[in-house]
Amino acid sequence: MKLTHFAYAACMILLTWDVASAQSGPKAIEYWTAHNPNSTQIVDHSVWDRILQKYIQTTDAGLNLFDYGGVSAEDKEALENYLDALSDIKVTDLNREEQRAYWINAYNAITVNLVIDEYPVSSIRKINGGLFNLGPWKDDIFVVEDKDITLDNIEHGILRPIWNDPRTHYSVNCASYGCPNLVNRAWTAENMEHLLEESARIFINSDRGIQKISGNRIEVSSIYSWFKDDFGGDDKSVIEHLKKYAEGDKKAKLEKVNRISDHDYDWNLNTVK
Repeated sequence: MKLTHFAYAACMILLTWDVASAQSGPKAIEYWTAHNPNSTQIVDHSVWDRILQKYIQTTDAGLNLFDYGGVSAEDKEALENYLDALSDIKVTDLNREEQRAYWINAYNAITVNLVIDEYPVSSIRKINGGLFNLGPWKDDIFVVEDKDITLDNIEHGILRPIWNDPRTHYSVNCASYGCPNLVNRAWTAENMEHLLEESARIFINSDRGIQKISGNRIEVSSIYSWFKDDFGGDDKSVIEHLKKYAEGDKKAKLEKVNRISDHDYDWNLNTVK
């Protein structure tokens, strides 16, 4: 029992460090800031697009669930071949718009592939070769231009600092109920702005984004606590961001809100039951 308590305490300490690191502000990995503004190369994400459309189911509450257990051997091989093809691309030769789509799709496809390999599993946080099972985000799991890449590299060392857009959090999916939806199409330079806006609107108006409004207080997704700096750095800025996308009754109630009282996040796997 003592060992169990120690392991749990150690997990909480490591998780606190991770959150603190994220809150301190992301720093770009210098190598991946290179790009070619004159490039006309378009990355083919059609395989990933087909898989998303085939295996995502949307609930009545608007939550997108992925049928990890239903993926055929043929489609699993196609997904792995797609990731191999991404790995062969010289990303630094792409223009900024293609790079952004590349990294979002890579993050989401890697995550889905990881979960399929470990399925059935109750949470992505159970997927890790380390002692404390904090999840796979720090594992070297992808290689591009002969450089090892982790999921944390993609999110916190590339996407967040290079594009400096809070809507990044609506584009990458961590295979959990609490996360903004894994959309049922691949991201491209052409649909990027539409999907960012649509994903923000859907999440904020769901019970995962704005969870509860009571008078002048609001309870929200932990995303707005973990990454508060990305949304302006204080409660007022987060609330203004929420107002931009809130609709109907939620939008009206937000006019009275001036502080965030609590936050929560559901780490259960976003799987089709």
